[in-house]
Amino acid sequence: MKFNTKIPKHIKQAYIEELKQYSFCLENKGFGNAWFHLERSHIIGQSYPIEHTYSHWLMLKFGFRQKDTKEVFGQIIRLLVGGWKSFINHVPLGNTGGANVPPLKRMPIPNDIEKVLDIE
Repeated sequence: MKFNTKIPKHIKQAYIEELKQYSFCLENKGFGNAWFHLERSHIIGQSYPIEHTYSHWLMLKFGFRQKDTKEVFGQIIRLLVGGWKSFINHVPLGNTGGANVPPLKRMPIPNDIEKVLDIE
């Protein structure tokens, strides 16, 4: 069994870039674009416990900010299980992480993210 502990440097850079874009959009009240970048950060970081958990933490905070009860409850559940599923390498690749999608559903990965993750 493969255990994921530390995100590779090139993947971490892409993850951080999505978080920067999220913050920029949030500060400028571009909430739809902010959520888009949070979803992308989730896709990139979901195989690594710290990054995966942090994406869900930001999604939880975003849910509170938007007064979205469904998102808040969905993120609480994901925060409880997401990190350990990353650690044991059992995540549904491509899943965008929001409460609007089933937590175990695999989803298509955007082409640019596939390249970062070295998925062919």
